[in-house]
Amino acid sequence: MTAPSAWSPLRRPLFRGLWIADVASNIGTWMHDSAAAWLMTLLAPSPLMVSLVQAATTLPLFLLALPAGALADIFDRRRILLIAQVWWFVTTALLGVLTITGVIQPWMLLVITLAIGAGSAVDLPAWQAIIPETVPRDELPAAVGLGSVAINIARAIGPAVAGVIIVAGGPGPVFFINALSVLGVFWVLWRWRRQPSAAVLPAERLASAMRAGVRYVRHAPALRSVIVRTPAFVA
Repeated sequence: MTAPSAWSPLRRPLFRGLWIADVASNIGTWMHDSAAAWLMTLLAPSPLMVSLVQAATTLPLFLLALPAGALADIFDRRRILLIAQVWWFVTTALLGVLTITGVIQPWMLLVITLAIGAGSAVDLPAWQAIIPETVPRDELPAAVGLGSVAINIARAIGPAVAGVIIVAGGPGPVFFINALSVLGVFWVLWRWRRQPSAAVLPAERLASAMRAGVRYVRHAPALRSVIVRTPAFVA
């Protein structure tokens, strides 16, 4: 039996639709990050304020990762993802309106960036958890690899496109493009008729689910090793 190719998950309609939509959404995200940093240089041109934009983006991921993962275990993941797309659309569109109208202030940019980061923190665990539902088990490594490909495509394209748009019309239009970029993911998720798994145990509470997750990591050496090494790699 031959192993699946690196591109075999793209033959699955659901995975292919989500992957293409995710590429578009990730491009919008990288465009947004570039525009937000540039906007802060216009509003408050100090290294501290510019660095706070990045801090506001990533801080919610650090603070909310554990409860967000528990939420993805307790509640319907498709519904969580749909809510996250709506949240992103509203917050990024709001930032676009405030920027184009000239109302935006540094503190507004930081608060909205925190809100967008909170949406990312809730979205990511649910997104990663649905991937095994979109492909057969033997294609899962290839599907995970294609997820990394999507991120790197967006990382290469997004900032360059954002730079062109910022030169032509300022950072405001970039935020609107990012808002529109989530609509593809929303559409694919909306059309997906996910079959809920039958619960064999009583519904778990958030706090107990978080404790169970920490306990699992503590007794899983391979996973613990990955978690310990990841911050060093990212840093």
